[in-house]
Amino acid sequence: MVVLVMITFFVISLLTNILGPIVPDIINSFQVSLTAAALLGFAFFIAYGVMSIPAGFLVELWREKPVMILAFFAGTLGSLSFALSPQYRVAMVSYFVIGAGMAVLQVAINPLLRVSGGEEHYAFYSSLAQFIFGSASFISPLIYSYLVLNLGHASTDANLLLRVLQRLTPANLPWASIYWIFAAATLVMIALLALSKFPRVEHTAEESAGSLEMYRSLLRKPVVWMYFVSMLAYVGCEQGTSQWMSKFLAQYHGFDPHTDGAAAVSWFWGLMTAGCALGMLLLKFVDSRKLLVATSIGALACLSAAVFGAAQVSLLSFKLIGLFASVMWPIVISLALNSVAEHHGSFAGILGTGMGIGGALVPVIIGRIGDRVGLRNGMLFLYVTFCVVLSVGFWAKPLVNNATVDLKRAAAQPTS
Repeated sequence: MVVLVMITFFVISLLTNILGPIVPDIINSFQVSLTAAALLGFAFFIAYGVMSIPAGFLVELWREKPVMILAFFAGTLGSLSFALSPQYRVAMVSYFVIGAGMAVLQVAINPLLRVSGGEEHYAFYSSLAQFIFGSASFISPLIYSYLVLNLGHASTDANLLLRVLQRLTPANLPWASIYWIFAAATLVMIALLALSKFPRVEHTAEESAGSLEMYRSLLRKPVVWMYFVSMLAYVGCEQGTSQWMSKFLAQYHGFDPHTDGAAAVSWFWGLMTAGCALGMLLLKFVDSRKLLVATSIGALACLSAAVFGAAQVSLLSFKLIGLFASVMWPIVISLALNSVAEHHGSFAGILGTGMGIGGALVPVIIGRIGDRVGLRNGMLFLYVTFCVVLSVGFWAKPLVNNATVDLKRAAAQPTS
């Protein structure tokens, strides 16, 4: 069951973080504006935001197994519909359906992981799940790059996968072939889930969806709204950077979006994954608020170099933003949950809604500004979102601070 949950994390990430590499292809293939291209991401993440709270009620009503099968069915339906009819209007509906499914899965699998792996191992397995999630984000753009580079030249000597995809995919839209991969992956997950025996999950207070009165109580607190905006801003930083970097690098520096652009997005997610491990170590020695301030300043410096620097500087800096952003999500969400004394499950649902709205709105705002005054100026909106995250390090007052090691005191302790 633990392995099944890990595979689920992998597939969720595979479908979620492909938007960045394919944005240039969406613009060129469908002849749409920057704003129209960003609206596909909007459809995905607004579904994520809309479903974050209802998903908790669905899981408590129907239990994990049927809800996860339904969620993967939504992923299959969305992927298959676009693979069969790769058009812009179809893509809009497909992304919304896929986003809704992925939101439900995110809510269902964390309690399942706690129970199946054992509460005493939950911290370890949660960290492993984040590593696997990040690994899929690293791999997804590379799969896209492989398909686009090889599909158009597939011959009778090509491997079976390329020959099959060549028959199924329009010759002028090789990038759309990745949705056949997604459809196959989600179908396999449905089969695995159907054949698996699930443990009984008793939800903790932190995992429970909560009552409407709990949500009303939380929404009366200004600190809840402050963290809602902060999570919105963080996901805006993440998605605004990852979705637009490939198009930016192609437009201003002439990098090939199928190779250099896809690799940049891949390394953005890869460094974010590696940074999580480094961040966990640093949090043992540094107050989380100070670390958040430092990494936010580092991300802002990299953003400046990426937007205004020369070609190679820009290429490297976009990747490094992922490294500095890696600790922002765990720090902000832990500060948030440690800033209220009760109703953590309901609060997590509110934060999830903020994350979905941030992923939906910020890339569209960047695209809209880009259509009016150029994508470089559109990317400057990321200064606003990164500064919102930076501000958390100054105003956050958690009820419990992260535990750190006092090196001076430890060194002064006598040894036995």
